[in-house]
Amino acid sequence: MKFLAARRRNPFVASALLIGALVAVGGGYAAIASVQPAEAAMTVGSETQVEAGRQLYLEGCSSCHGLEAQGTQTGPTLIGVGAAAVNFQVSTGRMPLAGPGAQAPSVESVYSDEDVAAMAAYIASLAPGPAIPTAEQIDYADADVAYGGELFRINCSQCHQAAGQGGALTQGKYAPNIMQSSPQVIYEAMLTGPQSMPVFSDAQLPTKDKQAIISYVRELQDSPNPGGLSLGRFGPVTEGVFLATAIFAALIAAAVWIGIKSR
Repeated sequence: MKFLAARRRNPFVASALLIGALVAVGGGYAAIASVQPAEAAMTVGSETQVEAGRQLYLEGCSSCHGLEAQGTQTGPTLIGVGAAAVNFQVSTGRMPLAGPGAQAPSVESVYSDEDVAAMAAYIASLAPGPAIPTAEQIDYADADVAYGGELFRINCSQCHQAAGQGGALTQGKYAPNIMQSSPQVIYEAMLTGPQSMPVFSDAQLPTKDKQAIISYVRELQDSPNPGGLSLGRFGPVTEGVFLATAIFAALIAAAVWIGIKSR
């Protein structure tokens, strides 16, 4: 103990510790300084994109959603909706809305991919929200198609129909046909819950479950029609009505032909 106490009081030990501390601080500062240019470049690029998105927002969206995206009587607030919601709505042409209606239809987008990304970056800068899914998140190559079918029938078929053909809702709204929807659009729809659709967060449907649903929808999109006409794949009722109509038409045609011949 006496030896340790004497060592602590040794001025050379204190000087060595001080020099070591200075070297550590200097080395850390040099490392940070070397990283600053790259970080600055990223910050400038992000700020440039956000500012470009802000200008696009003011020109095409602020009349409904407000100058600060706070929302108005004609459009909801966009604060906190995240980049994923903006990318879904604008890239599918649902926004900007051409006119008032029960639901925004999907049409060709009037914005380029760069413009959509800029507007998404601007809205994301206002408040935290769901980000645009990455390529890894929407990769469904290893997903279980059968399990995705179960999840789809439990969570989605009530509105979109078991074969993804869509269906009518209340007050003029509808669940759209998803036979042309891309994996990114499907993922973003589940993540953000556009219009009448509920939000399926990662707590409700983890990424693996979302990938399984995407895999099932893609299977529906790519499946052939061995019987010929698909008839919208609405099920046996539609097929029965079609068959009954065809049979009655054939019987009527036969009756008319017999009547003409009998004369």
